[in-house]
Amino acid sequence: MTPTLSKVAFVVLVIGWYLIRYEYARRSRRETIVWSARGPRETALLLISLTGLGILPLIYVATAIPHFAAYTFHPIPAWLGVFFAIAALGMFQLTHRALGRNWSISLDVREGHQLVMDGIYRRIRHPMYSAFWLWAIAQALLLPNWVAAGAGLVGFGILFFGRVAREERMMLETFGDNYRAYTARTGRIFPLIF
Repeated sequence: MTPTLSKVAFVVLVIGWYLIRYEYARRSRRETIVWSARGPRETALLLISLTGLGILPLIYVATAIPHFAAYTFHPIPAWLGVFFAIAALGMFQLTHRALGRNWSISLDVREGHQLVMDGIYRRIRHPMYSAFWLWAIAQALLLPNWVAAGAGLVGFGILFFGRVAREERMMLETFGDNYRAYTARTGRIFPLIF
């Protein structure tokens, strides 16, 4: 593993995520939204996450900026980063496949929205967030720059902690006791171990 291959692995992660998400995003635009949390707060959270997981690391990959934050590259963490990137892409694919028409970039309830409890959702309530945490870890291991490496953890962390409680309230309001029972047997981002 070299620094260049490590950067390539990160770019492949970004492209893979886009390719997985593209078709679901296109389809979701056709679905009628009956309730949405879209607004300034949601937009700010999404932009912060995008900056941390995409904009800052891609600037680093393309230009090595910010130079002051660089540290010595080591291949072993980079190989671990490849492992986490593959896991993130696998989790994205499983999550999108399970959600189907229920997927949305924002906190939306669609007409005919269903509580998905199959596939990856059988054990984890928010596997999409799990996938983004895996991405942030991969980014931290692949990019030997304190700013680019840490931006994903900070950017996505802000979105996660600013959003997950609101999303769970939305799901409780929409699905009531079914969601309450579902939360009792699933983990938020990691499977419960009994």
